Parts: sequence; C-alpha cells; structure tokens
Amino acid sequence: MKPTSTVAIDKNWQFKEAKKADSEYLPVGQFPTNVHLDLLHHKLIPDPYIGKNELEVQWIGETVWVYKTTFTSPKDLGKSQALLAFDGLDTFATVELNGQKVAETDNMFIPVDVDVTNVLKNDGGENELVITFDSAYLRGWKLVEKYPDHKWGCWNGDVSRLAVRKTQYHWGWDWGPALLSCGPWRPVNLHIFESRITDLSARINVPKDLKKAEISTCALVDGRAATVKFDISLDGKQVASKTVDVADAARAKFTIEDPELWYPIRYGKQPLYTLKATLLDGQTEVHSSEKRIGLRRSELAQRPLKDQPGTSFFFEVNNIPIFCGGSDWIPADNFIPRISKERYYDWVKLVADGNQFMIRVWGGGIYEEQAFYDACDELGILVWQDFMFGCGNYPAWPEMRASIKKEAEENIKMLRHHPSIVIWAGNNEDYQYQESEKLTYEPDNKDSESWLQTDFPARYIYEKILADACAELIPDTYYHFGSPWGGKDSTDPTIGDIHQWNVWHGSQEKYQNFDKLVGRFVSEFGMEAFPSVKTIDAFLPKGKDDPDRYPQSSTVDFHNKADGHERRIALYLVENFRYAPDPLEHFVYCTQLMQAECLASAYRLWKREWRGPGREYCGGALVWQINDCWPVTSWAICDYYLRPKHAYYTVKREMAPISIGMTRREHKHPKNKYTRVDIETKIQIEIWGSNLQLEDLKVDCVVKAWDVETGEETFSKEVSSGIELPANRSTEIIAMDVPVEKKDAGLEMRTVVGAYLYQNGKQIARYVNWPEPLKYVHLQKPKHLKTELSSDGKSVSVSAEFPVKGVSLECEDDDVKFDDNLVDIVPGEVVTVGVQGAKKDTKITTQYLGMLS
Repeated sequence: MKPTSTVAIDKNWQFKEAKKADSEYLPVGQFPTNVHLDLLHHKLIPDPYIGKNELEVQWIGETVWVYKTTFTSPKDLGKSQALLAFDGLDTFATVELNGQKVAETDNMFIPVDVDVTNVLKNDGGENELVITFDSAYLRGWKLVEKYPDHKWGCWNGDVSRLAVRKTQYHWGWDWGPALLSCGPWRPVNLHIFESRITDLSARINVPKDLKKAEISTCALVDGRAATVKFDISLDGKQVASKTVDVADAARAKFTIEDPELWYPIRYGKQPLYTLKATLLDGQTEVHSSEKRIGLRRSELAQRPLKDQPGTSFFFEVNNIPIFCGGSDWIPADNFIPRISKERYYDWVKLVADGNQFMIRVWGGGIYEEQAFYDACDELGILVWQDFMFGCGNYPAWPEMRASIKKEAEENIKMLRHHPSIVIWAGNNEDYQYQESEKLTYEPDNKDSESWLQTDFPARYIYEKILADACAELIPDTYYHFGSPWGGKDSTDPTIGDIHQWNVWHGSQEKYQNFDKLVGRFVSEFGMEAFPSVKTIDAFLPKGKDDPDRYPQSSTVDFHNKADGHERRIALYLVENFRYAPDPLEHFVYCTQLMQAECLASAYRLWKREWRGPGREYCGGALVWQINDCWPVTSWAICDYYLRPKHAYYTVKREMAPISIGMTRREHKHPKNKYTRVDIETKIQIEIWGSNLQLEDLKVDCVVKAWDVETGEETFSKEVSSGIELPANRSTEIIAMDVPVEKKDAGLEMRTVVGAYLYQNGKQIARYVNWPEPLKYVHLQKPKHLKTELSSDGKSVSVSAEFPVKGVSLECEDDDVKFDDNLVDIVPGEVVTVGVQGAKKDTKITTQYLGMLS
C-alpha cells in the first residue's frame, strides 16, 4: 500500500469578476485569500480602512467573483483515491474541476472534501480548478424573501445575514465596517491515498486527586489499512505507545501516572503532550496524524452560595478556582487570511502579559485559526468558545438545520484537542434578542420539535442541535445554551452569566456604581475610548495634515460605528472630567482615562466579590473587548495595531496576583425623618485586599492622605498589621472615615487617599483613591513632574510635588513599550515603570489630567 501524500494547491491562482472576459484574470496577492485582498494587491480599490473608503467598495459584496488555478495530476494513481480538500470557502461557492461541477457550498464554516479520482486528468496531466463565488449578501435577501413566515430581526447588520452561514461581522457591527468579502479563505489541498486517518481525538479524564490521567484515543480511518500505532510523547520523549487493529475505527486507552498537568497562566506550567497516530500496512507507514493535547481537569462550578441566592459560576482547573478576569475577542481583521500566525501569537501574548486568564471567542466572528488556540494553549489562556450566532432571531428550516449540525460537528472535531477551551456557548445575545422582541420562549416546554413551530425556532439550534453535538463529541466540556444565559432570564445576576451594558448602553449608569451591577460571571461589559493618535493619523487620508484631524470630524466619526457614540462619550466625559476637544492628543487621552477608570472600577469591585469557598459571588469579568478588526474608536482596550490603550494597564494592575482595592461611600443620617437640615454626613473609605495566589499571605496595611490643593501629606498610619489574606480570594481590611486634617470642614473632596500592602517591610500592592467626580477637584499643575529614564534604558521613574492623576508615558517610537502606564503620582513617592526598547536619547513625554486647565 502506498503512503499517503498531500499536495498544497496554493500556486497559480487567479481571480476576476465573473462578468469579465477570461483575458482579464489577474494573479492573486496571496493564498489563502479573499477578493478584497486581491483587489488591494492590484491597487484596484482604495484601502477600505482609510478615510471613508469603506463606502467606495460596497459593490464588491454584490458581485460574483471567480477564482481559478491549474495543477498537475499525480503520476501512477493506481489504487489510490484523490481527494480535493477545501478547508474554507466563503461562502456560496460552485467548484468545477476540468469543466465538471464537483461541489457546491453554502456554509463558510464547513470544510469540504471532494472525491475527484475520476475527474483528474490522466498521469501528469494539467487540471483546471475553477471556483465561482456568488454574492452572499444578495443570496441572503433571496432566502429572506423565500421564508416570509419567519420573524426576521436582528441587532447590527441587516437580516440577510441571519439566512447565511457566513461570519456575521462582515455585514458590519457597532465597531466594524460592512465589508462582505468572499474567496478561498483557508487552504486547499489534494490528498492521494489508499488509506488515511480522517480524525484523531483524545478523551481525557484526570481524577480529583490529580495523580493520573486516563486518555482514550480514537482514530477514524478511511480505507483498508489494518493497524494503527498510537504514541504519546512529551518534549520529544515517548511516554506511552500501543498498536491496535482497525475495525470501524482504531481505539486505545492509556493511563499516565503522575502526569505533567496543564495549568492556566500563573498557576503552573503549560506542558503539551504530542498524540500521534500512525496508520500501518504491515511495517509500512501509510499515514500519520498528530495533535498536541494538555492533561488537565476542568469544571464549571455552579453551586449554591452562602448568604446569597442563586448559584456560583466559575471555572476550576486542576481543582483550582480561577477568577477569570479576561477579555472578549473579535476577529483581528476584516480580511482574515492576512492575520499571520505571528500576529495571533502577539495578540494572545498581550492578553497574557496583561494579567488576564480568559479570552472569549465571540459568536459573530469565526471559529478561529488553529494558531490562535495554539497560542492560548502555550500561554495558559482559558478559552470560552461561542458557536457562530449573534444578536438575532435565526431561522431553522430543514436545510439550515442540517448545515448547522454539520458545522457544529466539524468545528468541534477541529478544536476539541485544545486544553485551553473550557466551555462552548450556543450564541451571543440571541436569548436577549428573544426577550427584547417578546418571542415565544417557554422554559418548561421540553418538546424540542414544538420549538420549531414558534416564532423563536433558533431555540432548536441552541438547545437541541448544538447541545447534541457537544454531548456526543465533547461530553466532558461544559455546553452553555448562550451568552448570556441564566435559565429563565438572561439578565438574572444570580444564575449563569450576564452581559452588563447598563454602563454605556441601557440605563447608562455611572461606572462608579459597578458594584451594584455585579453578576455571578460578567461575560461582557465595556466603555469606549479613542485609539492612539498614531492610529487616527493612520486612517486619516492626509495623516497629521488632514483637515479632519479633530475629534468631531466626519471622518473620525465614520471610524466609530456605535449608535449615539458622540452623546455617550460626551456624557461620561462631562460627568467625570474637565476636558476640551482640542488638542486632539489631549482629548484622546481623556477618553482613554475615562475608559481606564471605568474598566478598572469594574474589575476592582467585582473581584471584591470573589470571597472564597461558598462565597464566589462573582467568578469572572470579561471586558468587551481586547481587540479591533480595523482602525476605529471602540470598546477595545488595544487597537487594531496592537497598541494598548490606557485601560489595558489599569486592568493589568487590577488583575495582578496581589492587589489592594478601595472605594468611597457617602452615608447620610438625618436626625429625624422630615429634616433637610439636621443631617450627619460621613464619607468613608472601604479597603480590601485581593490575593489571587495559592498561598496565604500576612500583610500590613498603610493608609496615607494628601491635600490635592497644597500637596501636603495630611495622614500616614499603619491601620492594620499582620492581616491574613487567605489564598485565592478577596478579604475586607478596614472601613474608616476619609482621613482629613479637620473634621466637618468639607475637606474630603480635596483629599487623595493611598492604600498600601507591605509584606516583611516590602510594598507589594498600591492603590490611590481620588474624590469623584474628578471634575469637581481643584487639580494642581505640578512644577516638578519628573520623568527620568534609567541609565540602562530599562525603566523610567516618575515623581511630583502634588498629587497627579493619570500620568501617561508616551513615546513617538512604537518600539518603545511600557510595562505600566497611566500611573497616579503622590508626593514623596517615586513610581518606577519598566521600559522595553528605549535608548539613551529616547524622548518620553507625559500627559496628565488637568494639564491644560
């Protein structure tokens, strides 16, 4: 039996508009590809990311496109079978080989294998492969019209997207452009084989005592090979091996004693075993397949809580409860084929370096590339994986259901080996859409066939099709019907997860009140901010010289897709800061300060509710969002060019292994129920410590205070000594009046309070609390704000004689990166920030709140 061979069909590709003559074919710019990338390569369209060029390229999504290539047939095919494998065709594609139609597709997410044994030219002949891509947008509208009885409706884009199994954000979202692309977006290969492994999987069980790992492997085989050899290795050293006969499949079980377990970042290492299956015909190796797997125990803990209603919602890995501070993820580009493996790694590394534990792959994007999950596996970032449904009432006619079933099965098989993936969820906000439109949903009705007769047939998709696929293929990974999902009500803060959008959207609460907006697990929340000025200059047609280089310009507004963004940004700015729209640099700074304060407030207040066993009142917070798909003003904490906004750093500080939190509360006590005069008012601070490490700590807590107007230190005291901070929880330390020089003199609004944790005399945590809103505070301009770069260029020290809010360290050179930023400065302290990429002559500039007032 001949060994299997694979030929990449990645050369000689050409493309054209279908209506144009064959003489007008042009070579592609890369492969895999899509039509926008190829048009850009030939400079046939303006860059859609610049200015308002998005509007100039809308015709592309309503056009039929053709891709073609030629390749040589293998010689001496003999008994071998030839299979053309399309990993991804976007979306309505008709495939012809040598003039014969061999496949039609209507789902971007389903790989397609086509037997072309009898269609290939004879030995060594040239084959022509032609793929015609119809307009997904127009096909979608035809399907909408075909099914008028369905109650079409959605948030973002238009309803034609609901009828098409294509990445939904291509229709445009409230952070992204409408760029409906098409093309062969993933690799195409020709497999020649007599027998081959079509799927390799491993079901892993790590018992509670963590002393062994039981691995059940399965290799599905196509063809007549007799045996499969399974090998498990770690760092190139064989750990276990077994050869088994092939029946309908090859199966083997292994027990590994004292396994090297895979842990989330900060809690252990991320060893990855290699599982290899080799197909044998006697002693001949016919084909092999391998995957990297991690051995770990994972559980979603939903348990009754002490003193509060509902149940917990947090993840345990190897018996360690994890407070999942993290981020939501959208595709990193509108043109997915140009996201390199390196760029995926850099994005996940940003998450890891930002002290985050989890990333949620959002349901309006794609089942991501293997490189993304590989990076999460390697760096220890947990993954929450949505199925690709978002913000709408999806139809469920029979052909659609069959396509979705296939989509679910294929993508689960492709991704299930990744130890980083700890949960799958059926959709993003579709139950919220159902509630908002009052679509039929009766939780107690368990007759799944009856769901198809309601005006919310998508329930069948989430609670039947996807649930069944997960139960069959990944029974040990938790499946959640949707995000958010709490059972009977998607907004129930006591059960399941919630999306907390009452800051920014909804009731537009003050972000200082996030403690009242907590849930058992907050899988979305956010605040917008402008991207780096460098990013704005990159999308303005004339860069720094562009007449639209100001915050309210039509071009800058065009690069913000959120409804009402002007009012909402202005609302949160005007409630909190003294600011002005000019110059642009300082306005950008103010929006980033606002976002940073908002998100840090959420992480700080919600992590406070991680109070230990039985009191895991909040088990995680995932900010919307870590990234952008183009240069834009959005909720992202890092922009399209991987430039961190200031919120990235405040989140990083809040998610540090050890942190200290503080909040102010005003308490009014009227002397009788009628008086408006005789009222005792107390303004207190509450201080707590968060220890996310796995060892108990003994610490001392010091509180200091300064008068913001004079710069004088007005209080300094060790308020608690020898405090026990038990492992992996937050612990209350003290509640006390705001320390002021003179009571009942209204000095609280000019008093800045710092809280510090010390261990054996060394400072291990710091937080500076300011009177709010900051617009009321009479901030002073320091005369001696010092930023000094160390002689080796590896750190910068910052100090001032007055309290200074939000010192931003900035550098024109993008290669200069800061380990921290947006630091609060108080007199008598020097804050040292690590720097990478600086030289002796590197110029570091600063901005801070109040510098222009």
